[in-house]
Order: sequence, then C-alpha cells, then structure tokens
Amino acid sequence: MSFQPLNVRSFANLSTRNSLTRLLLVLALLWPLLSQAQVAPAYDFVVAQDGSGQFRTVQEAFNAVPDFRKKVTTIFVKKGVYKEKLLLAGSKQFVQLVGEDREQTILTYDDYNQKKNIFGEDKGTSGSASCYIYGSDFTAENLTFQNSSGPVGQAVAVWVAGDKARFRNCRFLGFQDTLYTYGYGSRQYYQDCYIEGTVDFIFGSSTAWFEKCTIFCKTSGFVTAASTPDSTRYGYVFNQCRITGDAPANSFYLGRPWRPYAKTVFIGCELGRQIKPEGWDHWDKESNKQTARYAEFQSRGPGAAPARRVNWARQLSEAEARQYTRQNVLRNWDPTAD
Repeated sequence: MSFQPLNVRSFANLSTRNSLTRLLLVLALLWPLLSQAQVAPAYDFVVAQDGSGQFRTVQEAFNAVPDFRKKVTTIFVKKGVYKEKLLLAGSKQFVQLVGEDREQTILTYDDYNQKKNIFGEDKGTSGSASCYIYGSDFTAENLTFQNSSGPVGQAVAVWVAGDKARFRNCRFLGFQDTLYTYGYGSRQYYQDCYIEGTVDFIFGSSTAWFEKCTIFCKTSGFVTAASTPDSTRYGYVFNQCRITGDAPANSFYLGRPWRPYAKTVFIGCELGRQIKPEGWDHWDKESNKQTARYAEFQSRGPGAAPARRVNWARQLSEAEARQYTRQNVLRNWDPTAD
C-alpha cells in the first residue's frame, strides 16, 4: 500500500464530520511555517544610531521614561559605540536597559578626575563618571559601560546610587575607580559580569553581591576599596568569582578600606597569581585593622594563601560562611526574580 502526499484539494474533499481530522491536517500543512516563525521581544523604546529606532541616543530614551512610572520600561540598544555622558534620574524607576550584543553595544565617555569643567575646576572623581544611575529598580543586560580616558587617574565608568540595581552579563571597562557603588544603603547585584581596572576599581559604600563575575587586574593596585558605613552589616560579597588579569604576579591586594568599617568577603573564588600573599592592605592607618572586616572562605588558585594573609583578616568557618547568603546580604531582595 502506498500513500499519496497531502494536498489542499484532497483536504477539501474530506467529510465535514471529520472536523478533528481536518484540524490536524491543517496543522500538518502549516507546521513548517509556524515552526520557523519567531516572536520578536517587546521593547518600549529602541535606540539605534542609524535611525531605525525611536531614538538615536540612550539619553533621549532615558528622558522619555515617564517619571515615577510603576511598571518596567524596557529600552533596547542596538549595536554601536554611544559616546554620551548619561544620567538616569531618580524619578526614572524600573528601567531595563538591554544591549543587542555585550561586546558591541558600548556606552562610553572620557571624563576624568583632573579634567576641567567650564569654570576651569577639576571635575573630580564623582564628576568623572560616564554613566550615573540614580533611579531605583534598574536593570542592565548585555552592555559595556566604559570610561575611555585611559590611565589618567580616577575615571569612573558607572556611578550607581539607586537601590536594587541589577547588572547581568555586562562589562565595566576602565583603569582607576572603574565601578563606583555610590549609593548609601543601596543594594546592587552583578551576575556574570566582567570588571577590569587598576587602583580601587570596585569602590563605594553600597552593599553589592557579585555572582560568578570575572575580575580582571591590570598593571597593579587594589581590587576593592569599600567604604561600608559602620551601621551596615554587609559590604561587598564575591561569590564564585574569578580574579585574573595581565598584571604581574603579587601585584594586587584584594582590598583596602576607603573608610574605617569597610567590609569585603570572597567566598569560593578562584584567585589568580596577581593577588599578593598578604591579601589585604590597611591604607597606612593602624586603626583600620580593628574596624575593617575582611574575610575569605575556600579561596582556591595560585592567589589563595590563607596561611600568609595579614593577621587582622579572617578565614571564615563553614558556619560563618553560611550566613553569607544572597537573601541575608541583600536584605530579602531577590534580584533573580523578574
């Protein structure tokens, strides 16, 4: 017995009583087209330098977000190098910024500490940022944030002040002071991100959780310079991160206290040869040894040297390490919930 290929004419001659059979045959005819169809993601705004979106600049899209909107506003940024000094105002809440490609969607500017403003004054570290995030509940994905001024001293790529800021699969490029976790009381989450720099290139007073990030050490310096307030229980927590780089061996400290009560912990991290055996620096102030809270748990790799760490830093016990959960550190905020 042989079967003839199905065609529309034979389908039309079927009895109307065989409605289920007819439906199945229709699906069989249309399936090749349906299976190839792709549903385009919905974005509120599209930014494209070639004019194919609603805006050509990211700042225009930021400005268009309604003040104090209660729902998420999604901004899609097409590939390109966007040289803009960006500011997301505090009234712009629940903004989600999505890049087309992490390596090729670059938000950049080139201010730095000693660059002059219109009055001939130094811009300063705080004035050097390429991007300022003040709005709460901000999310960035698949983007590069850059300060392109080069090795000229303090030059911030991103200043993050808003609470509940999330960065997923993002790059932060710079030298000194690359990532400024500025916000007092702010909770921040970095997942699968790449952060590079030289001196104090992750710094500030916020509570921040770094999940499976790559921390790239350039030249020599200090990975962190936390300024955690004395009233805040947790500062920086690096969980399952990788510390690497092209800096020489023994050229980097894990951190130094920008303020006396700095708190930084590395949990289950791979530490490259760039990390000094002593691990931590007290920033030339003896009293910082009594107030700073620096610790590690199960560090591995050539930079892990628990027996040679400074005696005022700690190796956590298993019971102590269990207290460093994302829920505890971020005060019951779940950044993985969409």
